[in-house]
Amino acid sequence: MAKNENGPLFETRAVKGRFLFRLFAASMAVGIGFICYYRLRLLPVASGKLERWAWIGLFHCELWFSFYWFLTVICRWNPVYRFPHKNRLSLRYEKELPGVDIFVCTADPSAEPPSMVMNTVLSVMAYDYPPEKLNIYLSDDGVSELTFYAMLEASSFSKQWLPFCKKFKVEPRSPEAYFRTAVELDSHHPLMLKHWLFVKYLFPF
Repeated sequence: MAKNENGPLFETRAVKGRFLFRLFAASMAVGIGFICYYRLRLLPVASGKLERWAWIGLFHCELWFSFYWFLTVICRWNPVYRFPHKNRLSLRYEKELPGVDIFVCTADPSAEPPSMVMNTVLSVMAYDYPPEKLNIYLSDDGVSELTFYAMLEASSFSKQWLPFCKKFKVEPRSPEAYFRTAVELDSHHPLMLKHWLFVKYLFPF
């Protein structure tokens, strides 16, 4: 437990394929160098003034785009992925986590079906966050009775859905998405199978 609390909060991993990108960037840099050499070496002297200024203008444009390309290469030179350790973050800072207010807005039940809105509400209610610091608000600008009664059904269903999510680490946490994508459970998890069938039976949307 103490090791997890004092360990790093995230892990850094290098992106694969960096060598190929750097090889490509080096070849581009060589090409840009040849273009600059060509512009400077063959700068028209005997030609007319208009041709010379056109040549210089093109050279300035190429320098600007070369500088922009150089900036983008710097940003992509050493890409990494950072994977946070959520359990360590929770152990170390759970008491210091701020309160979060989430507003779910809807207006027209014909354009935004109440089933979709309720699945959104249930999914944010199931966030892996201290429940005493998480507040969910539903704003119905259309004042729809259909949305109101759907919210009552969702409130009743949440009493079974939220404990199910926390107990079995369900992903995704939108009920509709979960029951649509969940693979059929086998008999090796009789307790989860029992809860899964019960919650799915109660699912009102």
